[in-house]
Amino acid sequence: MAERVALVTGSLAEPRIRRIAEELADGTLDPVVVNIGVKVAALMTAEIVERRLKLPEGTDKVLMPGRFRGDLQRLAARFGLPFERGPEEAADLPTYFGRGKGRNVPLDRHDVTLFAEIVDATRLSVPQLLERARFLRGEGADVIDLGALPDQPFPHLEDAIAALKADGFKVSVDSFDPEELRRGTRAGADYLLSLNETNLAIAAEGPAVPVLVPAQAGDLASLIRAIEACEAAGRPFLADPILDPIHLGFTASLVRYAELRRLKPDIPILMGIGNVTELTDADTTGMNALLMGIISELRLNAVLAVQVSPHCRTAVREFDRARREYYAAREAGALPQGFGGGLMALRDRRPWSTTPEEVARLASTVADRNFRIEVTEEGIHVYNRDGHHVAADPFALFPHLKVEDDGAHAFYLGVETARAEIAHHLGKRYAQDEPLKWGVAGETGGSADEAHRLTFKEAGSTLSAAKKKGESA
Repeated sequence: MAERVALVTGSLAEPRIRRIAEELADGTLDPVVVNIGVKVAALMTAEIVERRLKLPEGTDKVLMPGRFRGDLQRLAARFGLPFERGPEEAADLPTYFGRGKGRNVPLDRHDVTLFAEIVDATRLSVPQLLERARFLRGEGADVIDLGALPDQPFPHLEDAIAALKADGFKVSVDSFDPEELRRGTRAGADYLLSLNETNLAIAAEGPAVPVLVPAQAGDLASLIRAIEACEAAGRPFLADPILDPIHLGFTASLVRYAELRRLKPDIPILMGIGNVTELTDADTTGMNALLMGIISELRLNAVLAVQVSPHCRTAVREFDRARREYYAAREAGALPQGFGGGLMALRDRRPWSTTPEEVARLASTVADRNFRIEVTEEGIHVYNRDGHHVAADPFALFPHLKVEDDGAHAFYLGVETARAEIAHHLGKRYAQDEPLKWGVAGETGGSADEAHRLTFKEAGSTLSAAKKKGESA
C-alpha cells in the first residue's frame, strides 16, 4: 500500500509542488499537496499550522517545507503523526524521496589514507608547522608530510616531529637527502618518502614505514624488487610508481599503477597527485574527481596531496570529499552521482528549481511591492506587483525597478541580481537571499556534508522584516 505523505505548502509554491507530486506518485508513494494559505513557507509558524492544517484522510506522514522553522515535535504531538522537514527547494523533492541515487548515504567512511604535504617545512618554525598542520587536519588530512627542500638545512626536523606527534599527528618525512630520512625515522616519524632499492637499508634504522619508488623514472622492475625485499623482510611499506605530469609520461604512469596492481593485487599503493594538479591549469575539483576514480577502481590505499599553487588551495579538502563519495558509490555499486555533490563546484546537475511558466504564474499573483528574484533557463526574473521582468544582464533589469531614490534597496537588488547572473551563466542553483554553493571548493566553514545537506536556514534579508507580519496571519 502506498505511503500517503501530506506535502504542506504555501500558495506561491503550490502549482510547482502539485506538478512534482504528480510525478512522484506511484505504488509506494501517494503525495498529497496541502495549502495552508501562507504565501511564503518561511513565514509559517507552528501556531499557524496548528490552526489551519487539515490533513487528508489516511495521511501517514507530514512533510513541511525546508524553510519552515517551527517545532516539528510540537506538531507531531498535536496531530499524532510524524512531521519531517523537507528540502528547501521543491525541485529537490524527488531526491528527498529516494528518486535520486545516494540519498542520505553517510559519508563518514573511506579506505584511502590522505597525506598532505607541507612543501616548505624547512622554512617554517615549529609553531608555524603546527599551525599549518592543524589547518590541513581540518581539511581532512590523516598524515602530515614534512617536505624538505634541496640544499636547505632542516635543523629543527626532530623538534618538528616531536611537536606534531605530541599534538596527535601521524608524520611523514619527504626528502631526497638520505641523512634527513635517517634522522626522521630515528625521531619517530611514521613514514619516509621516498626509498628505493638503492637506499632501502635506511628503513631498518627506525620504525618509519617506507614509501617505495622506482630507482629510475618509470622503472617498474626496480620498484618491484624493492617491494619484494620488504616482503621478504616482513617489513610494512607503501609503493608509489609515481604519477607523471601531462605530456611528460602521464598516460604511461597510469598504466604503471594498473600493472603494479595486477602484479601485486594485495599490496598497499600510494599515488601522489601534485604532478598533475599543480602542473595543470585547470580547476582541481574535476582533476581530483578523475584521479579518485582511478584510485577507487584500482583499490589504491593512499594519496599524497599538495596545495602550493593558488589554484590548488583546496586540493586536500577536495580529495577528502572525493574519497568519501566514491567509497559510498562503490559500496552501493553505483556511479559517483547523487552522493552529495561535493565536487560540483561550477555547475549543478539540476540548476533550475522552477520553469519560466511557473514563475510567470507566481508573478501574476503577487500583490505587494517586495521584489522576488528567480532564475530559469530564460534568464533572471525580477517581479513584484508592478511588473515581471526577465533578462540575462542585471543592467537590463535596473531601469524597470524604479529604485533610483532607494539606495539600500538598489544595493540589495544589485547584489542579488549579480548572484543570479552568475548562476544563470554557469548553470547553478540560485535561491534568493542565499549565497551560491560552490561544493567543497567554496566552503567557508563547517563540514563538506553540511554544504550539501538539505537543511533550513534563518530567513534572509527579504523575509526577516516581514516575519512579524506573517506570524499574525
